[in-house]
Amino acid sequence: MIPPIDVSDLVGRPGASKEHRVESPIEGLGTELARVRDDMPVEGHLLVEALVEGILVSGTLGAKLALRCARCLEEFERPFSVTVHELFVPQPEPDGDDYRLDPDGSLELEQMVRDAIGVELPFSPLCRPDCQGLCPVCGGDRNRGECPGHAEIDPRWAALEQLEPVLDEN
Repeated sequence: MIPPIDVSDLVGRPGASKEHRVESPIEGLGTELARVRDDMPVEGHLLVEALVEGILVSGTLGAKLALRCARCLEEFERPFSVTVHELFVPQPEPDGDDYRLDPDGSLELEQMVRDAIGVELPFSPLCRPDCQGLCPVCGGDRNRGECPGHAEIDPRWAALEQLEPVLDEN
């Protein structure tokens, strides 16, 4: 969990700013094929700026992703980074994109970080661009040569294999 940032010294002082370092694990953020590692922190440097409207948080966040290839199901890891540029306001609109600035002058960054990383997670990660995937017949990993190769017959013609040859007596 990311601890809140105290920005009470910035509230009501447009133009004032400070830097903040994020280094905290995020639990349970991911999909079946891509997730942020729970045992490693999300890290980043953020610039926190006071504006007339509220507090602007911008910077870059990075994490290590645990991924599973969508073609061959091989597990692998990759670094990941995302740029954030979000506004925290005292009274956010219910359907708006802004985050809430607590009346005590603190920012809860957890939801912002989850939103920023969550929408950027790869939907269909590949271990490498030329991944050949698993064989649909035997299930062997084609990247490792586990599939001996099969004669693939177009399913529209498969019924013809059931016919016995007819000899022409002429």
